[in-house]
Amino acid sequence: MAFLTLFLCGLAGGVLGGMGMGGGTVLIPLLTLFGVGQAAAQGINLVSFLPMAALALPVHAKSGLLRGEGLVPLILSALVFSALGSLLAAQLPSAVLERGFGAFLIVLALVRVHAAVRKKRARG
Repeated sequence: MAFLTLFLCGLAGGVLGGMGMGGGTVLIPLLTLFGVGQAAAQGINLVSFLPMAALALPVHAKSGLLRGEGLVPLILSALVFSALGSLLAAQLPSAVLERGFGAFLIVLALVRVHAAVRKKRARG
């Protein structure tokens, strides 16, 4: 894959990830679009997430965007289930991962559209 392509994928994923909007929802589809396998794209996303989070987290904390209530159970359950999820992903065929990720993106889009419609109706 060309440097410029990788750079642009990183740009898109980094901006959205830094904003806390899930850079992987953009990065993974972009990488697979350019020929990276689904499992590899998910692994690349995890590796790229670490420095993005390390840089973005202090900015979000300083801005008062992090609230302490509920963080501990969320983090603990995410740690446990991310380990289980990674073990599962390592065993699944790439086609299953692709369909699962595609379904996740569709559900995410529907949830966001529904929330936007509800918000608009509430405003009148």
